[in-house]
Formats: sequence, structure tokens, C-alpha cells
Amino acid sequence: MGIHEVAKRARVSIATVSRTINGVPTVTPQLSRRVWKVVEELGYYPNTQARTLVSGRSRTFGLIVSEITNPFFPEIVQGFEDVAVQNNYEILVTSTVHDPKRMALSVRRMVERCVDGAAIVTFGMEEALLADLQSRNVPLVFIDVGPALPRVSNIRIDYMHGIREAIQHLAGLRHRRIAFVSGPLVLKSAVTRQKAFLQAMDEAGLAVEPALLVEGNHTMEGGMAAMRGLAALPHRPTAVFCSNDLTAIGVMRQSYDEGIHVPRDLSVVGFDDVRLAQFVIPPLTTVKMSQTEIARMAFNALLAEVQRATPSPQGTEYVLRTSLVLRDSTALAAEAPGRRKARGAAKVKLRNSN
Repeated sequence: MGIHEVAKRARVSIATVSRTINGVPTVTPQLSRRVWKVVEELGYYPNTQARTLVSGRSRTFGLIVSEITNPFFPEIVQGFEDVAVQNNYEILVTSTVHDPKRMALSVRRMVERCVDGAAIVTFGMEEALLADLQSRNVPLVFIDVGPALPRVSNIRIDYMHGIREAIQHLAGLRHRRIAFVSGPLVLKSAVTRQKAFLQAMDEAGLAVEPALLVEGNHTMEGGMAAMRGLAALPHRPTAVFCSNDLTAIGVMRQSYDEGIHVPRDLSVVGFDDVRLAQFVIPPLTTVKMSQTEIARMAFNALLAEVQRATPSPQGTEYVLRTSLVLRDSTALAAEAPGRRKARGAAKVKLRNSN
């Protein structure tokens, strides 16, 4: 079935069918309902390439992520697609796996498919995308690193809010020796999280020993390696704050191998709140950076730019706040006076019972 048959059965012109399918607002609601009714009855699928040539828009948004195997990103892809379906858009997803060649290929695919806009959720190598896509007047969305340019939107993550809550939580549990496992410090987001940690520690009046600042790589294996080093210290930390949840899960796994009980001997806090965090044992206390909200904000930012007649000279900024999610991987510090007193009372009670 073609567009001619749809027009014939709906008793309208081919141009009206085309305008209806492309969402042109000049079509009256009555005609639009009639056309869509016939489209559904016939099971008609528009030729997207022809539609792009006619309308000048592909109704496709690109989404570039770092690595699809990281549990953080599938939730963004799913959220982005959910909003796209609601708005009659398609999405083109590519993964860079932190490879500059794959990044270049991602850009090429976006250009070849004539995407109406692209969201870059890579937390690294974003600058490589800017020149190729912006020169073609393609609206762009970045996380944290978007420059103040026309048709560029930036979603700024308020890392400080959630990280401050996490440090205050640990301080309230009488932790004083708190380690931090960062992401790769070549990433701006990793540096920002570490700076927020140091500031929150300073606000809480807690010192940070250099030995307790460990550079990780945002993987479970990196978390295990970091914990091996921390466990070998003469005076190991009572709490470990990790730059992402995968690192925290690695820290918990290595703690298990070292015979260190979480949370009795060591409290662990993650960052991201991926879905997996609530299912590990014990469930992970973490700072929530909503992937669903990132996806929604990124899509709506692109849609706003596509519909905006005159772009803002300085681009547009959106803010996403983080917050602490309390679960079972944190507890009173093992060295806290209250903990020692409780343990002493338990030992006396045990001796008396014998």
C-alpha cells in the first residue's frame, strides 16, 4: 500500500497525507484523524527517506554513548527511546567504547543518516564530535562539557549535592578515614567528582590522606584493584566512596575475598544508582544520578532546539541534581566509640553466660 491509496481512501490529497504524517500543524484535526485511521487500517509505513527529502527532517535523533555494556548506559538508551516513541521519533544509537576511531565512525553515521540532533553521553572525547556536527548546524546535547554556542545544550550535573549528602551520612556514622576511588582523571567528570568529594570532606572537617585517594577506571576490576591496595595499608579506611557503582561493586567483591565484612568492617558508597545497585549483597548505598531523567532532559533539549526558530547565542543549560539513596552497605564505623563499647558489652555478657 502506498501514499496514493491512503489519499484515495481518506478522500484527501496526497499533500494532505504527507503533511499529516510529517506533523505539519496546518492540517485540521478532523482531516488528521481521517488520514491516521486509514493509515492504521492499511498498515501503511511511510518511506522515511522520501519523507526526509520532502520535509527536510528525518525525525531521527542520534544518541552516542561510551559503552553499551556498562549498566549505566542501557537505562539511558531505554529512557531516550521511550520519550522518542511518545514523540514519533526514531533514534540512532552508537557506542564509542572510548575509541577515537569509533567516535569518528559515530559522527559519520549521524551525518549520513541526516539526524535532526544528537545527544552525546560519553563522559569523554566530546570535543572530537563538536566540529563535524556543529558545522552542519546539527543541534547537540552534552553532559557537563557543552560549550556556550548556538544550538548546543548542556546538562550540568550537580555532583556536589549528592556527594555532600554522602559525606555527611558517613560522618554521622563516625567515619573519619574515608577513601575515594575516582574514575580515570583524564575525564572531566571524574575530576569534578573528586573535587566535590574533597570539598565535602573539608566542609565536614575531615582530612584526606593522599594514600586514600585512588585513581580507578570505572570498572568492577578497577574497584577490586583499588581495594587490594587499600586493604594492604597499615591503617586501612573504614569507608570507601566510589566514583561509580561498578567500582563500588568491585570494592565489595574484593572486600569479600579479603575477609572484610561490608558494612560491619567497611562501609561502601557508590555513585550513579544503576539498577544493579539494589540487588547486590548488601544492597548498595549510592548517589543517584537518574539515567531516566538524563534521557528525558536530553531528548527534550534536542526537540526544543529543532522547534526553535532562532537559536540562543549562548546555547541552553539544564541542571540535574543528585541525591543520596540509603541502603545497607553503610553502618557505624568499626572504630567508633559506640561500636567498641557495644562490642565490649557483648564480650562481658558472653563471659558471664559461660
